[in-house]
Amino acid sequence: RLTATDWWISHTGASSTGYLSKSQEIERRKKILNKLVKKPDIILPEMAGTVVSMATSMLRGAISMAASAAATEMSLLMGVRKDIWFIKDELKTMQAFLVAAEKTKNKDLLLKVWAEQVRDVAYGIEDCLDEFMVHVGSQSRSRRLLKLKARHRIASQIRDLKARVEEVSNGNTRYNLITADSSSCIDEMNSYTEDIRSHSASNIDEAELVGFAKAKQELIAMVDVNSRDGPCKVICVVGMGGLGKTTLARKAYESKEDNVNKFSCCAWVTVSQSFSKIEMLKDMISQLLGIDSLRKCLKDLEGKEVQIENLSEYLTKELLDKRYFVVLDDLWTIDACKWIKNIAFPSTNNKGSRIIVTTRDAGLAEQCTNESLVYHLKQLQPNDATKLLLMKSRKTHQDMDNDKDMKTMVHKIVKKCGGLPLAVLTIGGMLSTKKVTEWESIYNQIPSELEVNPSLEAMRRIVTLSYNHLPSHLKSCFLYLSIFPEDFEIKRRRLIERWIAEGFVRATAGVSIEDVGKGYFNELINRSMIQPSRVNIEGIVRSCRVHDVVRDVMISISRGENFVYLAQDNVTSVREETFRHVAYHGSECQSIGMDWNHVRSLTMFGEKPLEPSSSVCSPDMRMLRALDLENAQFQVTQKDINNIGLLRHLKYVNFSDPRGYSHIYKLPRSIGKLQGLRTLNIRDSYITELPTEICKLKSLHSLRCTRNSSYEYFDLYSPRECLVQTLCLPMLFTPLTDPSKRTKKVAELHMAWSSRWSWSRGVKVPEGIGKLKELQILEVVDIRRTSCKAIKELGELVHLRKLSVVTKGATKQKCRILCDAVQKLTCLHSLEWLHVVSSPPPLLRSLTLDGRLGEIPGWVGDLMHLVKLHLWRSEIKEEGKIMEILGPLPNLMHLLLGRGCYIGEKLAFKTGAFPNLKKLDICNLWELRELKFEDGTSPQLAMIDISWCELRSGITGVNQLPKLKEISLGLGGRVAKLAMLQSEVDAHPKSPVLRLSEERSYYDLGDVVVQVEEATEESSSLHPEPAAAGGSSESVVTTNVSQDDLLYTYNSC
Repeated sequence: RLTATDWWISHTGASSTGYLSKSQEIERRKKILNKLVKKPDIILPEMAGTVVSMATSMLRGAISMAASAAATEMSLLMGVRKDIWFIKDELKTMQAFLVAAEKTKNKDLLLKVWAEQVRDVAYGIEDCLDEFMVHVGSQSRSRRLLKLKARHRIASQIRDLKARVEEVSNGNTRYNLITADSSSCIDEMNSYTEDIRSHSASNIDEAELVGFAKAKQELIAMVDVNSRDGPCKVICVVGMGGLGKTTLARKAYESKEDNVNKFSCCAWVTVSQSFSKIEMLKDMISQLLGIDSLRKCLKDLEGKEVQIENLSEYLTKELLDKRYFVVLDDLWTIDACKWIKNIAFPSTNNKGSRIIVTTRDAGLAEQCTNESLVYHLKQLQPNDATKLLLMKSRKTHQDMDNDKDMKTMVHKIVKKCGGLPLAVLTIGGMLSTKKVTEWESIYNQIPSELEVNPSLEAMRRIVTLSYNHLPSHLKSCFLYLSIFPEDFEIKRRRLIERWIAEGFVRATAGVSIEDVGKGYFNELINRSMIQPSRVNIEGIVRSCRVHDVVRDVMISISRGENFVYLAQDNVTSVREETFRHVAYHGSECQSIGMDWNHVRSLTMFGEKPLEPSSSVCSPDMRMLRALDLENAQFQVTQKDINNIGLLRHLKYVNFSDPRGYSHIYKLPRSIGKLQGLRTLNIRDSYITELPTEICKLKSLHSLRCTRNSSYEYFDLYSPRECLVQTLCLPMLFTPLTDPSKRTKKVAELHMAWSSRWSWSRGVKVPEGIGKLKELQILEVVDIRRTSCKAIKELGELVHLRKLSVVTKGATKQKCRILCDAVQKLTCLHSLEWLHVVSSPPPLLRSLTLDGRLGEIPGWVGDLMHLVKLHLWRSEIKEEGKIMEILGPLPNLMHLLLGRGCYIGEKLAFKTGAFPNLKKLDICNLWELRELKFEDGTSPQLAMIDISWCELRSGITGVNQLPKLKEISLGLGGRVAKLAMLQSEVDAHPKSPVLRLSEERSYYDLGDVVVQVEEATEESSSLHPEPAAAGGSSESVVTTNVSQDDLLYTYNSC
């Protein structure tokens, strides 16, 4: 075994990884091999299974690419069309075999090696054909024909790939790895129970059920055993693997006083991913009716082949008049749920029977039962997790309080476990045999120990079980998440755009590729593979996180698949493997010695690395598809992007920098060569205008560009400082100047000069912008500096769904042209400016109005799809128009009344107004004195947030809001009769919270009473004239200061 280990290490280039030094990596591989020798029947199928799954996933992209390449005229002219068709057909055959292999448990090392070969061939085909497609789409036909050298090279690569594909395909036949009937025995697999699940469930007994007491009582209440009539009720317990669903269901199932004594028969059935239908029915008959009943049934069938129908008929007939209680544990598919309900249980039983289902899939639960009968099991609270960890590691709170180092490690481990009981118990069990001084070392090695430590096997396999059950198209999407750092909040939009750029998402008939990507994201949420982090007011998940334990297993699988390489602190290695995705997480520069020619994505979360070159856009990364520097911890300069035109395969570019490090002041003209670019995000830069070459990017779907609007060195409002900096310009290019300050000063000077010292956050867009017919997101356009022709062309962007513009300083003519253009954008869902229009986009869901209006425009009342409305500086004089126009909007959920938007003293929410409003924000309304809610108003209102207002007549009528959850008084939010408001809140049947961020006395205006006269309604024009006369308009759209918080549904269908 030692010789085998040494051979493996020497032939796989064992070196340091993101977690381990080289010596630790060698030790890790020795442990894996020793474990493999001891348990080949468990480890080999698991290792082979993940490789087979990944190979299957990669083939989808290669087959699609081959079909597209073969359909081009150039493939015929180059004489490679038949070769590409051959490659495509062979890949489809391989895919069919791998799909069959995924469904069988008989996976061995030979299959693993063959699947790795298939995976690598698929990668090579994608790279080659991607290069071919870029060549096809880059120039005119005559120019392509003249590039003989490039044509010959690509044709030779395709023929070499054909030979390689044929060789790999023959490997399956030669070794008889997979037979066509591999999946024929799926239904009859003797895997009715999963040992790993029973093992993990047995880890938690009643004494260790910390934090579950409340959940148990809630579940029993949901079961409602005292209701003895009516049809069978199905209750679903949902949560990620290892959360304790089985344990919770068992405690409810075994509760005699609540359940067992009130049902005539009970059964516990473990379903799992694959099960034998006949064996399951036999087991249910035995548990529900008794072993004698099963013997009688089988005796009646003696001499015949036992069929599912025979057992089903017997069971349903016997249960017809019985009140039964059944737990279906670990259900994975809706088909299994429907089959069990239709075959095993009578449809006409009205005895008040109950079925509890445990599942990891929230989507499945919603199809199995009503939403009100779905119990979402929560993670352990930190205090409960700490208590459980100390109990399992045989320590006490006193031990922890007496040892600061131990206390620190306990908090770290609890955070690592993320409230997952199985993780707390398994890691606690490991720590129980170790000294406290060793805990830190164990904590640091948890990611690598997951692969080799038998104590952590249950925790690892509970994650791989979920991973292996994912459909092939989700596996690459899931592993891709390992790019992001621990506990990182991953925005849905960013993730889906990157999935699309990598080719993981493909459009289907009648569904856009963006909506397919959203479906993938939601499916991972429903399957409890990722956790919702931020949910908007409509209940849509806008960002997610990955559980630390899940991430560790994910990284292990990604590393084994040569999928993602994480470069972290103090790690220097020469990798012989070819990784497709690289992410830098460290705070120090690293040299990882990698072959960058096949890297498809580069993501920076740390300092600037030493390689592949001094520039971020290195020509060595010729196959790069995604370049993401949004969270980079270094200054991105103009030099870094000057070579971006060399990266012809780029589909996703993100230079957005919320930290303010980006010193980019101009997009190079070579940007026009990126014909496949879909997403270009350059927010928070010094760019003031877009080059005309941007109009060549016909595939562009999202263009976000905002510029810094402040000046630090060349501010004309500080003329003395500006003059000094101008006189010192020659010194910028001497060694006396700090390089970081040099790049910033140069960028700011360029921004000031090119924009004529404009303070706008928008950029000038070029004429020809109307050619970008696929564009869906465009922000932020500076209307003052953009030509009338370019503004008019905005109306040609027929697929545009989100538009942000700045009109400050623009002429009335330009504003009118913009209004005409906006009226043509029928797909627009989110708008951050609106002037006087007669026909606004009908599908608007998000609207921000900033500027003097005098009253609410009448057309706002026609926006039946409007979900969110923000008003700023509108100077609305009377509440009547607000209630009359905004009150009936059926879908309005979020209303923000900001600085100066309302200048009345009283705001009363009338009876029947705002039927769907859930959140009300009021800030900087200094004239407002009283806020009143009448009976029957805002029945869905849950949150009221008030800041920088002095309500001297108080808030009245909160008892009329049946769904109220919280009233928040922020800074400057002061209220008269605060004690009376508190008493109303305390008496509210929903027990809402009155949240104060400062001392109570700060908010209380005492018993001040101000008489506020009722406003009288006056007729006025629905469309007021622009406030400013002459050459400019005062109607200004604020730029998107915090778009992810404000614009909830910019791209919802």
